[in-house]
Amino acid sequence: MEEGHPQETCLRISQLLSRVGDKWVILVIRALQPEAKRFNALKREIGDISQKMLSATLRNLERDGFVRRTVTPVTPPMVEYALTDLGRELLCPVQALADWTASNADRIEAARAAYDSRGEDGAAATAA
Repeated sequence: MEEGHPQETCLRISQLLSRVGDKWVILVIRALQPEAKRFNALKREIGDISQKMLSATLRNLERDGFVRRTVTPVTPPMVEYALTDLGRELLCPVQALADWTASNADRIEAARAAYDSRGEDGAAATAA
C-alpha cells in the first residue's frame, strides 16, 4: 500500500475486496449480467448454492449497491434481482481478473508445483 494512505482507506478496500472476492458474489453477479432474474432462476443457474447463502449474498449485494431488488405486488409477490449501474461497473474488473487467471493458470500451477517440491523449509528437496 502506498505511504500516506489512512488506515481507514485500507480497511475499506480490504472489506470490499473480501466481499467481491467471495465465490458466491462472483457467480451471482455473472448470473445477473445479461438480465434481471427471480430468486429460483438464480438458484438453478448457480447450482450448489443453498437458499440461505443465496439470500444472504443477494442481501449483501443489495446493501452494497450492486444489486437492485424489485417486488411486483401480485399474488404471490414477484421478486426480481438486477444489477445496478455500480454492479455492472464491477463486471469490468471481475472479468479482467478472470481473464488474467485463465491466461496465467499454467504458470501459477507450475510455481505451486515448484514450491511444493522444495519441502517445508523452502530449500530444494534432496533425495535421502
